[in-house]
Order: sequence, then structure tokens, then C-alpha cells
Amino acid sequence: MSHRAPGADRLPALAAPGGELDRLVRDGVRTVGAGAVWAVGDAGGTLGGGSHGVLGQGPYARLVPGPDTLYDLASLTKIVALWPCAGVLWQSGRLPLDEPLGRWWPPSAGHPAEVLTVRQLLAHTAGLLPYTRFAQLYGREPAAIRAGVIAAPLHRAPGTAVEYTDRAAVLLTYLVEGLGGAPLDELAARWAWRPLGMADTRYGPLGPAETAHTAPTEYEEPLGAHLRGVVHDPSARLLGGVSGNAGAFATAHDLARLLAAVLAPPAQLPWGERWITESLREQTGGLTPARGLSWLCTPGTDPAEGTFVHYGFTGTGIWVSRRLGRWALLLTNKVHYDRNTQPLTDLRNAFRRAVFG
Repeated sequence: MSHRAPGADRLPALAAPGGELDRLVRDGVRTVGAGAVWAVGDAGGTLGGGSHGVLGQGPYARLVPGPDTLYDLASLTKIVALWPCAGVLWQSGRLPLDEPLGRWWPPSAGHPAEVLTVRQLLAHTAGLLPYTRFAQLYGREPAAIRAGVIAAPLHRAPGTAVEYTDRAAVLLTYLVEGLGGAPLDELAARWAWRPLGMADTRYGPLGPAETAHTAPTEYEEPLGAHLRGVVHDPSARLLGGVSGNAGAFATAHDLARLLAAVLAPPAQLPWGERWITESLREQTGGLTPARGLSWLCTPGTDPAEGTFVHYGFTGTGIWVSRRLGRWALLLTNKVHYDRNTQPLTDLRNAFRRAVFG
């Protein structure tokens, strides 16, 4: 399912080499500091793309980004891995959106999380504590982290506010893995990445060959080096690099395949039309910021317009509009340079306006 809108035929011209989008990103990376890969397309695939800048400082200053550069996706992992797996389980009837979690975890009697629903977790209205400093809260052992996340008190009453938290994705990871009967990395490869031909997408830690074309992220004092091929998110690192909140690496080439499938899901996908339609609508009951399921309604736009977005802390971003029948991606490793996000926010907003209006 894809939709064409007035002005849709202008997108190839915008995306042409040296065209408006290419100039916008070229000029934008000078302010952002980090290099960038961009692409836009429709249900048929990529209509145009390009890259500018370099991948880093010091030993990385001669490396240039491209469509086959692997990026630490950070929170885009929620879309690339966790969201499609939840969709498979939902479409098969194993993961109702509005059943309390206590249905699956009866031994958790008395835990606050047992009253929450999957819909609330995906829409970030569950009232969970917003921070995820698991090492300080629960220690460094995955079993202790799991027990701590499930038993954690609520921050506020469920359904009363939209509050983004990685904790919701970690909690949902445990549920998806239990119902799917395998770790999330295996489920994501089976249900999303292999069916879509996303051959470069995987969880880390990456091997030497993959690391050689991976964008570095932040400097890690204990390592005495920049993280590269190892997930930036410290909580995901404690969980072995595989989690629903962060941990996946992918290329622009692979993300283009996923975004095109959101517009026109192939018949062989175990998740697809019904799940996408359910996800890409406002799910927060008028609370702001408006969210779908995993996806965020693009800030500053009318949720009814149907343009959805997700960003990653490392500097990644994707957008999709089924109404307009187009998608876009802009990948950077901004966190490698610094945590000043305003220049990247300005570039993202300008890029989104150029593509979607």
C-alpha cells in the first residue's frame, strides 16, 4: 500500500545529484560537524541519495561515509528490530496490545509493571521511570537487570503522560523474546532482516571486517578509544549488545529496504499491512507529543498528516509518510564529535521540510 500525492513527481528532482537535498545536506554538515549519508525514496526503492563530510577525527579523518557505512542506530533499533518482531506476534494473536503484562508474568504478582499494556509500552504512555542507568540501579548482571526492570516502580499513572523511556523497550524485549522463543537478534533476522534482504544489518559487537566500515561513536575512557562496532548505549552493552532499545547496526542501503517496505510490505513478510496501519496512527489519545506504536508523529506537524519519524541518540534519523508515499533517512555519527544536538536538529528539520513539506 502506497499513496501518491500532488507534488510527488517533484521528489526525483529534489533528490538528483547536486539538487536541493544534496546541497542542503552538504551545507548542513559544515555546521553539524559530522559527515552524513542521506537518501529518499518511495515504495519502489531509493530515488536519490548522497553523502558529505568525513566519519571522524584523528585516525577517522580520511574515512568518508557512504550507503554501505554501518551506523550504530541507537534508538532506531526500536524500529528496525523490536517493532517488526512485536508486529509478528501481534498479527499471530500472541501479543494483544491491551492485555496487562501480568497475563504473561503471573509470578510477578505485586510488581507495578503487571498492570501495563503493550500499547502503553510502544506509545511511551506506561508511566515508567525515564532513566536507564542500569549499572547503578541493578548491577551489571543481565539477570539482575531483568529482575530490576520488571519490578521497578512506576514514575506516574499509566496513560496520563507521554514520556519517552528506553525502559519500555527493554521490558518489551523480555516479553517478545519469551513469546518468540529466541533472543531478539535471532527473531529480528528471521522476521525482518532476511525477508527484506537487509544483509548488512546486525547486532554487535561487530567483527573486524564489519568494524572497518563502521562509523565511530563516542570516546570511552575505560577503553582509551572511541567505540566502533560496539554499541554506544551503556545499558544495551550490559545486556550483551542485544536489546530492543539499542544495539543494532545498519547501512543506509538496508534502511532504505525497510522504509520502502513500510510503504508497500512484501507479501512474504510475517508482519505487514495490518501492523503498519495500526502503528502509523496517533496512539496517545490527545496527549503530547503524539506517538504511534514505536513511531513518533513528526513534531510540529498535524498527526492526521501521517508523517512519522524516529531518531537515534548517535545521530541517526528516519521518516516515512504513507499519505505522501515517500520516505527519507539522514544518518550521522554526531555523538562522535560532541553532544550539542541543536545543529543536527536544525538540519533534520530542514531536511524533513524539503522532503515532506
